[in-house]
Amino acid sequence: MAAIFPSEEWLQGLERKINSDERYNEIAKSWEGDLLFFVEPAGSLKERLTFYLDLWHGRCRKIEYRPAPEAHPNPAFILTASYKDITAILLGKLNPMTAMMTSKLKVKGSMGYMMRNVPTVLDFVRVAREVTTEIL
Repeated sequence: MAAIFPSEEWLQGLERKINSDERYNEIAKSWEGDLLFFVEPAGSLKERLTFYLDLWHGRCRKIEYRPAPEAHPNPAFILTASYKDITAILLGKLNPMTAMMTSKLKVKGSMGYMMRNVPTVLDFVRVAREVTTEIL
């Protein structure tokens, strides 16, 4: 099921897709780490958006839409991007690795781990794109 980004339905759809996508499950089978996203306001997004995913061995164990940042004080990765840049990634207009290297997508956490797992990162983005039918 696809949904409008950003929404709780979109995040739920992403969780379902991650857990059912055999390609992602195989590529990400060694991934261990949770992600806390901060999407900074721009355009139609008027306030900061947060969402959380706990990804483990090709599966999504937990999601939260709009969690308080203090609910996850030590995630493996904190990713921050403007609404404009995150939607460009979801629409395929901005390569996620280029976004990281140019600080359009800021990453707090082990960049070494992220770089050793580029196929997982790219396939995560593929899955996210597949559940995105519309941008708010």
